[in-house]
Amino acid sequence: MSSFKGSYAYSVDSKGRFNIPAKLRKYVSPDANDTFVITRGYEKCLFVYPLDEWARLEQSIRLLSATSPKHRYFTRTLLEYATELQLDGQSRLTIPKELLQLAAIESEVLILGVLERIEVWNPKVYEEYRNSQAESYEDIAQTVLQK
Repeated sequence: MSSFKGSYAYSVDSKGRFNIPAKLRKYVSPDANDTFVITRGYEKCLFVYPLDEWARLEQSIRLLSATSPKHRYFTRTLLEYATELQLDGQSRLTIPKELLQLAAIESEVLILGVLERIEVWNPKVYEEYRNSQAESYEDIAQTVLQK
């Protein structure tokens, strides 16, 4: 089970390649075999899952109802952009062009470790996202972590 955490600023080259930080790579299970699935995330970011974590997500998607319009839409939209990628010799992944556009990624990325997945953001978009929150971190923490 992955336990990604932290934030890392990296650049993206002209071919859409970015490095997976070494501090995150150490949490990738050998079961993933240096293979990842990248897809659209929420709030204009990209989700990157090691293959073993993606398999867990797929299992939960398989439990969704094919008769529910919301479930069908979610499944189609998530899987429409899903692309399997292999780390290259320099520990890089290549973001497909349509995902670069979807996430407004140009030359810089902010990479966040979020437990079972890695999120890839345009740093400016992430800053806008953080600044747009109606409640403070402390107020949200009180609600989310309330026992």
